[in-house]
Amino acid sequence: MTTMQLAIKGMSCASCAKRIEQALSAITGVESASVNLATDTATVSGNAHVDDLHQAIIAAGYEVETNVRQFAIKGMTCSSCATRIEKSLLKVPGVINAAVNLATEQASVTLLPDTDDNALISAVADAGYELLANTASGSSAKEQSSAPFYQSENWPVIGAALFTLPLVLPMFGLLFDADWMLPALWQWLLATPVQFYFGARFYRAGWQAIKAGSGNMDLLVSIGTSAAYGLSLYLWYSFDGHHGMPHLYFESSAAVLTLVLLGKLLEKRAKRRTTDALQALENLKPTTATVWRNHDWQVVAAAEVAKGDRLQVLPGERIPADGIVLAGSSHVDEALISGESIPLNKSQGDKVTGGAINLDGMLEIEASTVGAQSTLSKIIRLVEQAQGAKAPVQALVDKISSVFVPVVLLIALATFLIWGLGFANWQLGVLNAVAVLVIACPCALGLATPAAIMAGTGTAARQGILVKDAVALEQATQINYVIFDKTGTLTEGKPVLMQLTALTGSDTELAGLAYALSQYSEHPLAKAVSNYALSHQLPLQTVTDFAVVAGKGVQGIVAERALLLGSSYWMQELGLTLPVEKVTIPGASVSWLAERTADGVQLLGVLCFADKAKPQAKKAVQQLQSLGIQVAMLTGDSHASAEFVAKELGLDNFVAEILPAGKAEVIASYQQQGYQVAMVGDGINDAPALAQADLGIAMATGTEVAVSASAITLMRGNPELVATSLSLASATYRNIQQNLFWAFAFNTIGIPLAAVGWLNPIIAGAAMACSSVLVVTNALRLQRMKF
Repeated sequence: MTTMQLAIKGMSCASCAKRIEQALSAITGVESASVNLATDTATVSGNAHVDDLHQAIIAAGYEVETNVRQFAIKGMTCSSCATRIEKSLLKVPGVINAAVNLATEQASVTLLPDTDDNALISAVADAGYELLANTASGSSAKEQSSAPFYQSENWPVIGAALFTLPLVLPMFGLLFDADWMLPALWQWLLATPVQFYFGARFYRAGWQAIKAGSGNMDLLVSIGTSAAYGLSLYLWYSFDGHHGMPHLYFESSAAVLTLVLLGKLLEKRAKRRTTDALQALENLKPTTATVWRNHDWQVVAAAEVAKGDRLQVLPGERIPADGIVLAGSSHVDEALISGESIPLNKSQGDKVTGGAINLDGMLEIEASTVGAQSTLSKIIRLVEQAQGAKAPVQALVDKISSVFVPVVLLIALATFLIWGLGFANWQLGVLNAVAVLVIACPCALGLATPAAIMAGTGTAARQGILVKDAVALEQATQINYVIFDKTGTLTEGKPVLMQLTALTGSDTELAGLAYALSQYSEHPLAKAVSNYALSHQLPLQTVTDFAVVAGKGVQGIVAERALLLGSSYWMQELGLTLPVEKVTIPGASVSWLAERTADGVQLLGVLCFADKAKPQAKKAVQQLQSLGIQVAMLTGDSHASAEFVAKELGLDNFVAEILPAGKAEVIASYQQQGYQVAMVGDGINDAPALAQADLGIAMATGTEVAVSASAITLMRGNPELVATSLSLASATYRNIQQNLFWAFAFNTIGIPLAAVGWLNPIIAGAAMACSSVLVVTNALRLQRMKF
């Protein structure tokens, strides 16, 4: 019996504690459960798995404080290795979930905060593998480049090939009726180093699998090649010296090992390319920063930068941290962070992102976010999680992989016995059994899904699209209805003064008076008036007795005139009849300028504002419709304003004048009609709708709440990325299906052919090596997708 403590989030009263205690006590294996409201902890004794406890607390409506850790794993060769490591990790107290990715050779472990890393390392070691603290991808490549040649990843292949070539060349001689066969002693001398030196890795890993009570690719290869090698020794030993030299099979064992080593090398290099996007992001992390400290500029490690530090960034340097420009002006390249190919001009007051390149001017910035909370760190974390995640289809693959090796061993044994007992040809039985063992490699099966997900999510990251997990990819393939929020998503989110009509005096005079009243207001419409005046170089007049009239507008005295600037409702409240026929902008927000005189209030003019649609919005809608997806819009704006935007963009539907909670209800109504709905938003008020939708897509230009509630994050405020993300998801899932087809095809076709004797062991070895390389190479096609 074990006792563990869980940190609980979300409790507010004694009834919360009681509810959690009841939920935990109901789990099989729990002896006792007590919840301390003061410390927000639950103490549980018994034999229940922590994941069951975790799920019970979530079902009760609360959360458990957990950490997600990434580890590198050494020694994996196939999907059964990944499955065995997962099972070992899940047995460690405190581990809630473990997902091992064969393609990245990484483990993502969800665990309780106080779980000891040594327990994880020990559990993985007992399974025959090595668990390491995660390092930046690509570090192994750097280590390889600095290692001696005999320790490089190329040496086993080159060495094995040099010893194998003299054994295989005589086979080509047979094509010309030439007898180049080497004496048995020379064959043995050449084959033995390949079998037991270059092939030692297969024996070590196979033995670890046997000790763990399971099987893997190494076990199949080691048994198969040992059988061919052993058969050759037997035939050589039993040769009576008559009728020429016996046909030995040293070339088969050596060639199979060499081909498998070659396949693993090519596979490793191809897999490394699937992590290019993540490595490119890691390379964005600056190593040093120039910081103002002790009345001088000092160069320090980037990790030492603290929030509030004043940083200097010279042309050509990377920005060390997220921040705000204090001084200077420059173009900044954020291509690898946001997917924005055009450098952006940054000047005082603008936000900059750590990792971006300062191109042509000197900037001084104030660090606002550093370390793990920086934008770049969050992006890297999201990409790592997505590339390490398992697609739902992987569950089926894992089940097949868990029984794959035992089934293959039984088929190989049956092949051997049938040929030996049924056809009295034990020698051929051994060779055909070897071919079965060699071609039946579960590597391609294990790589099919993760390789495609890694390539797909990496390509998405380069486009400025961050996918949280593989489940989001699958959901994206089923979407047939996309709903956009209006403001800031389809539109710029900044009202623009579109019409200025004076009822008395000139338009220029009207603009000048409105500008004077707007200078102290923070209202978006006042900002639009100020921007208009600045662009037309209008002089700024002095305003006195300025006041904001809540919910109505502003008022003040300009050039000894008492002026009011505000809504139609306010003007009507003042007893004015509004000439609405003067408003020529459909769906515009309208403000009126009036003057209070001794004779009453007189209208001076009308100002019409519109939130312009983004330049890419119409094309984004057309792209989605061309994919057979219906497009709608939700907004809290007026019906007239929403209708104008809907017609301009060619939307299929829209709902206006809706409250934030109502957005989620609208999405639920579409779901009840059978639609698979994606919601695209950027504001706090969009979070409920993003959570309700089958797929939430947030623009990172918006709020943190919206981003956290979404499954896909767009790093740019470009609505065209919605169609790109859905297209990429579909391409990724097609790639997974293709990979699984090839992986199953190699085995379902190859194993019977090998069993009936139609497949030479050497050809089987080549086919097995090709299967893994083909799967990874097919996944890499996703990196060449054009949008």
